[in-house]
Amino acid sequence: MKKRLLFLLTVFFCWLPILAIQKPVFMLYHHALANECSLIDYLKVITHGLLLDCTVSGYLTVIPLLCILVSVWLPGTFYQKLIKGYFLATGLLVAAIFAVDVALYGYWGFRLDATLFFYLQSPTDAMASVPIGTFFLQFLLFLIYAYGIYWVFKRFVVPLFPTTPAHNRLGGTIVILLLGGILFIPIRGGVTTSTANVGMVYFSKNQFLNHSAINPAFSLLASLSKQQDFAAQFDFFPEEERKERYAALTAHNNLPMNDVDTEKLLTTDRPNILIILMESFTANVIEAVGGEVGITPNLNRLSREGVTFTNMYANSFRTDRGIVAVLNGYLAQPTTSIMKYPAKSQTLPSIAKSLGEQGYTADMLYGGDINFTNMQSYFFSSGYSQITADRDFPLSSRLSKWGANDDITFTHLYESIKDRDEKAPWLSTFLTLSSHEPFEVPYHHLEDPYLNSVAFTDSCIGSFVDKLKELPVWKNTLIVLVSDHGYRYPSSLTDYEPRRFHIPMIWLGGAVKEPAVIETYANQTDLAATLLSQLGLPHDQFIFSRDILAPGYPEYSFYTFTNGFGFIDSTGVSVYDNESNKPLIENPAAGSEERLNRGKVLLQTLYDDLGNR
Repeated sequence: MKKRLLFLLTVFFCWLPILAIQKPVFMLYHHALANECSLIDYLKVITHGLLLDCTVSGYLTVIPLLCILVSVWLPGTFYQKLIKGYFLATGLLVAAIFAVDVALYGYWGFRLDATLFFYLQSPTDAMASVPIGTFFLQFLLFLIYAYGIYWVFKRFVVPLFPTTPAHNRLGGTIVILLLGGILFIPIRGGVTTSTANVGMVYFSKNQFLNHSAINPAFSLLASLSKQQDFAAQFDFFPEEERKERYAALTAHNNLPMNDVDTEKLLTTDRPNILIILMESFTANVIEAVGGEVGITPNLNRLSREGVTFTNMYANSFRTDRGIVAVLNGYLAQPTTSIMKYPAKSQTLPSIAKSLGEQGYTADMLYGGDINFTNMQSYFFSSGYSQITADRDFPLSSRLSKWGANDDITFTHLYESIKDRDEKAPWLSTFLTLSSHEPFEVPYHHLEDPYLNSVAFTDSCIGSFVDKLKELPVWKNTLIVLVSDHGYRYPSSLTDYEPRRFHIPMIWLGGAVKEPAVIETYANQTDLAATLLSQLGLPHDQFIFSRDILAPGYPEYSFYTFTNGFGFIDSTGVSVYDNESNKPLIENPAAGSEERLNRGKVLLQTLYDDLGNR
């Protein structure tokens, strides 16, 4: 039995250096991009990349594990020939993936994904664009790497496969099955809430280093598992009609910035900016925007000091989609999340990128697992140079299932702001955590767990803002409080009705000119254009974001739920289910068809854009 275990462990650990060597070779191949990288950078790429290398190694060990399991009951010498053929096939596959990936990166700017198969539909055209020298160089790299992999396994691993029967077949079977369960851990990507994703290996503000750490085999496998032809979905209208309808809906976006007389809410056009994304905060529990009385006394108080948007709606029901809506001004998708596609999400404009061009530095704070749903890769790609997450807090501070509670992270945020250089403008983004299920908080004031967690975060916000007011930085700071998404409270709400998506947005801080209440229907996506307009900066690249304060602003709210959407304007509410192709709400019936058509054209345009990224 020991020989069988030794064989499996050797297979797994033998793959690791074979996969790890791809990293320095990739960087040396693209030496122009790596010319400023130090030896430490090379080592960091290798060590961070080991996470996904372990995942791929786990997958590649599954077949040998099954062979070992069968050999416990049916021993024989033929297994060595079988396993030799397996290593030949996997060696060729791994080498081919790497050789193709390392060549294409220079053209694509992202690691290998299912886009490859789109081009292989026309192989003649694809090969026509490949220089003959590159083809032979990559073919040589493929042959050397494939032969090297096969030689290593043939020479050192195959001979370890036992050909004799196991002494204790039942016990051996149990041990192998237990080892298979352990093997599932690296395949899954660990034991935390996040599963294996390319964002796990991101560690730097240098995107090339992050890309270098990705295992191309995993990148290809992950994209294949999520591959869809987005542009072909939701074709409600012929293309010309879609263009006309969308142009009519967004005519205000075509006005030059100088021709738009936007009301000014701020005292300066270069404030420090703190965006606080409040986890699962629904407007239904916040009195200041029409919700229950007594749950959020601090937000109610602060709303009277700042600018309160009373008809703000979340674009989605999930954090990963809500973050993109807020920070990139990009509509949430009802059937997927662009955050799960790094090659697409990195093409999005972002508030951080726009402000970075003006000399701002951008940092992100989250008390939870930053690898969840590719968040780490997303934030680095969106222009954030520093990320603080659960790993940066001591274990004693991570008392919630999700990580560090909001009292801990708000304290960290205050201390970091207190020590900042007042001369350099900054953008900080903070995603709270405590009001996420299962609502475990060190606070026991209300019976309902959700309401109690919201009240806890509200108390943290109030304490944080009151302390920040005492600092010199307050005078030139804008705080934007906005939810990542709503919550189904009260429980009688359905998952698709508008109240489920109604959220608060409050601007406050010393940079706010005077208190105001804005009752215009708006979306999370509108923060980007509205904020940049206040700073006198262009925002035309945010194609789904509208300046709420601009004259001619088309007043509506749009949101998506699981394969459906809702559209709200002054005429009423229409909600549509794409699965059944039927409206779920038409209130009032008059005007419902036009509302649905507006929602459909937004959704079709969104998926066309998503498919083209």
